[in-house]
Amino acid sequence: MKKFDKLTSIPAPLPLINIDTDMIIPKQFLRTIKRTGLASGLFYEMRFDESGNPKPDFVLNRAPYSSSTILVAGNNFGCGSSREHAPWALLDFGIRCVIAPSYSDIFFNNCFKNGILPICASQEVVDALVQDGENNKEITIDLEQQKIVSGNVVYDFDIDPFRKHCLLNGLDDIGLTLEKESFISTYESKCAQDKPWL
Repeated sequence: MKKFDKLTSIPAPLPLINIDTDMIIPKQFLRTIKRTGLASGLFYEMRFDESGNPKPDFVLNRAPYSSSTILVAGNNFGCGSSREHAPWALLDFGIRCVIAPSYSDIFFNNCFKNGILPICASQEVVDALVQDGENNKEITIDLEQQKIVSGNVVYDFDIDPFRKHCLLNGLDDIGLTLEKESFISTYESKCAQDKPWL
């Protein structure tokens, strides 16, 4: 998993409430277990018309938001089914941070497991960051300091220390396990000697 430290981007404003996982990545794109190639299905029904042509008025189809790495969204982001393809699609598109007032628990947890930082911010802060995005103003996410920096304005955010450690060090569940590789190898060697029949 890619490490997360600082991230600077013009945020893509998508201040809709109750964006569910089927809106993020519709069901027809769930036929793969690969984490790549899903960007083309991200927000498919909002991004494309019935003929598959990009809708010019959708935020992620317009510069500079088409290359944004930060998404600012509305309340209850990621609600609906528990599909992990939703954070996979965001990440494949290039989104490394989502800022919203609230999230579905499962989606929130899946973001951390895939290297995306979901920040919970007050509606007032979200509204200000949406305005920054609409004004093409860059913001910086500083995970180490737990700050969102917008010009001279700084917003603090909370994050669980363990999840912060994992993002800063690029550790998913497999990476966390491999941190104990020496202990695992020692155990396996001892087990092979003590129980050779296994």
